[in-house]
Amino acid sequence: MLTTTVAQTWISRWDRQQEGYLPDREERFTALIDAVEAGAGRPDPLILDLGCGPGSLAARILDRIPNATVVAIDTDPLLLALGRGAHAGRMALRFAEHDLGTPGWAAALDLDRPADAAVSTTALHWLPEPALRTAYAELASALRPGALFLNGDNLDVGEPTLRRLERALTDRATRRRFGDDPPEDWRQWWDAAAADPALAALASARTASAGHHGSESGGLAVHVAALHDAGFGEVGTLWQNGNNRVLCAVRR
Repeated sequence: MLTTTVAQTWISRWDRQQEGYLPDREERFTALIDAVEAGAGRPDPLILDLGCGPGSLAARILDRIPNATVVAIDTDPLLLALGRGAHAGRMALRFAEHDLGTPGWAAALDLDRPADAAVSTTALHWLPEPALRTAYAELASALRPGALFLNGDNLDVGEPTLRRLERALTDRATRRRFGDDPPEDWRQWWDAAAADPALAALASARTASAGHHGSESGGLAVHVAALHDAGFGEVGTLWQNGNNRVLCAVRR
């Protein structure tokens, strides 16, 4: 296991590079957790975090809802190791290595009861549509009726003018915040992580499925249709700034 110091240092650097793409990332987190807190239905909810990365969202949930239990799921060994190293003392946070696009992951979590909510942030748009549909069907099987799913992501509408304007709002917000001094980008972060001796073995262990090769299902309509087909009733945007939105779905 990585030391807490090493893991926390790299997670802080991860959060910084993510803000380069999402200048209102913390506002998205706040809105998403507000919805979980208001809609989970109990003070000690069981929450699934899909595509959790190093646990940035999961940690913020537990800071706000300390009686919650979060099961954080990802397939990337390096990011999972960072999360486990940084949050080793948090007994209410469990990291699980599963491929969300592969059938059977929900049962493999071995939950003691159906989950009350599920969350995701800047993760599921990387799944091709068939894998996305598998992920949502699996998720539905793990949630109780009435449970919420909150997906924070950059999801585009189909109308070309609205899509262009939504993206422009996000781009302009980024330029206003960072000007001529943007943080490192996603590729630079990964290159730096691979060059760190403390992370080198983990970097080399990353499988091809852990890498991102372009947005595969970033359309809002694709997610809405897949959620309805998986067994979710109400589906709609709960919070939005440009194409950065929190999509909410209610398990039937």
